Amino acid sequence: MKTIFAVILIVSLFMLLYIWITKRLGFAWLTRLGLHIVLAALGIYVVNFSGLLTEVYIPLNPATIGTVLVLGLPGVVLLLGLKLTMI
Repeated sequence: MKTIFAVILIVSLFMLLYIWITKRLGFAWLTRLGLHIVLAALGIYVVNFSGLLTEVYIPLNPATIGTVLVLGLPGVVLLLGLKLTMI
């Protein structure tokens, strides 16, 4: 079973390298990803320390930042709604 996973990992690595070399993606996607992560953390930080909802605190962890990273600002609203229904 471990060898199957190792083969899948190696094949996927070579496929990613092939796409990276042929498409000339560069490292611009890393800067955009970093910018989106910072903006997601900033959105959660603003909600936590704005004072509008004093009983709500959304922790800054990879799960919450990932949710906001994928969904954008509606992800912050989703986390607020989940937090308010769980209280």
